[in-house]
Amino acid sequence: MRFAAIADVHGNHLALEAVLADIRKQGVTAIVNLGDCFSGPLTAGKTAEVLLGLDALTVRGNHDRYLIERAPEAMHVSDRAAHSELTDRHLEWLRGLPFSANYLDEVYLCHATPTDDNVYWLESVSVDGYVHLKPLEEIEALAAGIDFPLILCGHTHIPRAVRLSDGRLIVNPGSVGCPAYDDDLPHYHKVEAGHPFASYAILEKVGDHWLPAFRQVAYDHMAMAELAAQKGREEWASGLATGWLR
Repeated sequence: MRFAAIADVHGNHLALEAVLADIRKQGVTAIVNLGDCFSGPLTAGKTAEVLLGLDALTVRGNHDRYLIERAPEAMHVSDRAAHSELTDRHLEWLRGLPFSANYLDEVYLCHATPTDDNVYWLESVSVDGYVHLKPLEEIEALAAGIDFPLILCGHTHIPRAVRLSDGRLIVNPGSVGCPAYDDDLPHYHKVEAGHPFASYAILEKVGDHWLPAFRQVAYDHMAMAELAAQKGREEWASGLATGWLR
């Protein structure tokens, strides 16, 4: 049993198309999507057309929620840029996405945590802005009541697997389309992949265990970096070009 997990496309259709091509190359046909599909200064409309054409179980991310809950004038600049490219059909698709989902009766899907779409599950942020692996006890507390052997989340854009003490596995496949970002909450911090590649994961059940294979895919990231720069988003341009915010 094998399937691919994608997350945090953030309106980067070139990265998404490269990842989908790589998934096909690996002989995988089933895909799940962990949300934050469109937000960003890139190509939200083109990304929407690709995602709406996929037969992929998708859960709603926090930025997906902002796109349907907030008026454009109240949105963050990245959400507002994406909203300007989305049609009513795209927004209606977002409205129909669930907060969480069950896949194959073995896999739990959510964007961030089972109770909050804007909280880091596997990472903590120190007061000085250092992003680090959260203590196991805190990760397990957030997993209480999620009785699935495989749990998938996104949100932090950091590819990571954490095995819980009872054997459950939590996997974040990383970000398809946004390798670096900064945020003010809970303290100012940067998340930087250190590379410009598109990230995703293939999950395979071997015996009675699930194993993740993290993959990074090259694509024309400089085209997206140049587009971000043209739109006045230098931090996005830096992240897309290098995987670092400089």
